[in-house]
Amino acid sequence: MASRILANLIVAGGSVIVRAAAQAWRQAVVNGQRSGMTPESLKQAANATKQMNLDEAYKILGTESNAGIEEVMKRYAHLMQQNEKHGSFYLQSKVYRAKERIEQEVQEQHSEQHQS
Repeated sequence: MASRILANLIVAGGSVIVRAAAQAWRQAVVNGQRSGMTPESLKQAANATKQMNLDEAYKILGTESNAGIEEVMKRYAHLMQQNEKHGSFYLQSKVYRAKERIEQEVQEQHSEQHQS
């Protein structure tokens, strides 16, 4: 008897969650259409590369795109130190990814020069 009641509660709870999720999805689609999102733009956004853009990396670090690796590392150290003091893990991760992206670009340029 108790197991039957428990099973009914689980089924009822599950159906409520499924209905709420479906309603939230429909509302998200309506909101997206109101803001001008099309199915094509949603697919493009989903398929976009997850790697940081090189220009974005330089902007995050606050350097020019022709800055040397020394300046990039100096800005990286300064920004990481500031964010350690004031505690923003999100900003620290953005700064780290920006430095990582610039280092990747420098390594690719270095390897291309050696292959040529």
